Amino acid sequence: MAGGNAIRGSRVGAGPMGEAERGEAAPRQRVSFYCANGHESRPAFADEAAVPETWDCPRCGFPAGQDKANPPAQTKVEPYKTHLAYVRERRNDEDGEAILAEALAKLRGK
Repeated sequence: MAGGNAIRGSRVGAGPMGEAERGEAAPRQRVSFYCANGHESRPAFADEAAVPETWDCPRCGFPAGQDKANPPAQTKVEPYKTHLAYVRERRNDEDGEAILAEALAKLRGK
């Protein structure tokens, strides 16, 4: 039989905290945002905070706006590119051959 402590896993000050200990909560407003897939999200903002024009939908990740009839368009998702793909965008084959020849000449010269 293991000897135990009745409050094992607790810490000093643990327990239910109420408004008296935390202070009063700021007044809040809920704002509806709608995405192109028809999802509605209602995040809460402080009354004095500026409400953003768009909000990311927590269900699909697309941008959501406050106008249900005209939600923001879905953003184009770019596929992952490798380092080589970025290099090929900047250089053509002739440039690549010239750089390779220069690097080989430098190595052979040493």
